[in-house]
Amino acid sequence: MKKLPLKYYEDLEEIQAIDFVLVELTLYLDTHPDDQQAMVQFNKCAQYAKQLKMNFETKYGPLQQYGNSYTDANWSWGTTPWPWQI
Repeated sequence: MKKLPLKYYEDLEEIQAIDFVLVELTLYLDTHPDDQQAMVQFNKCAQYAKQLKMNFETKYGPLQQYGNSYTDANWSWGTTPWPWQI
C-alpha cells in the first residue's frame, strides 16, 4: 500500500466531522422540522461538506462510487486506499 501524506488524513477527518454534524442535524430536524435556524445551519454545513469533498477528490481521487463522485480520465476509483486500509 502506498504511503499517504498526513494532509490526507487531516482532510478526511474534516470530512468525517462535517458528515457527523449533518447526521446530527438531520436527526434534530426530524423532530424539530420548524426550526429555521437549524435548517440554515444544515444548509451551510451541507454546502461546506460538498466543497470539502470536491477539494478532497481533486487531490486524492473519488470518495464515493455509483455516480456520487465523478471519475477522472484514468478511472482511479480502485487506486486510492479502501477505508479499512487507512
